[in-house]
Amino acid sequence: MANDPTRRATFVLSEVEKKLLVRIADRLPRWVLPDHLTVFGMLGSALVTASYLMSNHAAWWLWIANLGFVINWFGDSLDGTTARVRKIQRPRYGYYLDHLTDAFSTLAIGLGLGLSPYMLLSVGLAIVAGYLVLSINVYLESQVLGDFRFGYGVVGPTETRLILIGLNTVAALLGPVPFNVMGVGATVFDLFGVVAVMGMLAMLSRRVARNLGHLARLEPANTRRDDR
Repeated sequence: MANDPTRRATFVLSEVEKKLLVRIADRLPRWVLPDHLTVFGMLGSALVTASYLMSNHAAWWLWIANLGFVINWFGDSLDGTTARVRKIQRPRYGYYLDHLTDAFSTLAIGLGLGLSPYMLLSVGLAIVAGYLVLSINVYLESQVLGDFRFGYGVVGPTETRLILIGLNTVAALLGPVPFNVMGVGATVFDLFGVVAVMGMLAMLSRRVARNLGHLARLEPANTRRDDR
């Protein structure tokens, strides 16, 4: 990986969230370590997945899914912050573990949603695939450009959790809000998922075009053969 890649985020809540996380990290008991928080976050994502699966039997499980999102946010957002506040960072270890657990969490939650009565499995898998492709692009940027821009646009993991919590709340109170599109049954979750996937593709295309243009200027194509 490039040495000391620059980290940048452009999310709506990033500045407010950063200040809040630092305050929470300052107040955590000293025995709570970043690895503990990582495991806690993974337990949250597992709870979300299980709750979506159980929502096939009762809608009140969506409230438990909301709790799982809060737990996931707490652990996933605080592990790195706590390490930085205490100055006990392990950059390569943290980078590897953080993105690996994020990928597993996204896969688990996407499958849980797709196997629930609130989202088509194809839409859930498309969201997972879109997230993984965006992540791969971020890792390539870190290696090639030395610029760790882990945000695309203004909607990040925290904003996505809040949107899903809102959708869960609506579904728990009003039901899945079903409708038909060309004879295919869908819900408001599917609508959100399709919009999310289209947004991912648009943001990825824009960023890839910009990166390739920048790299082409740094390394112009050599069209003349050097026989010497």
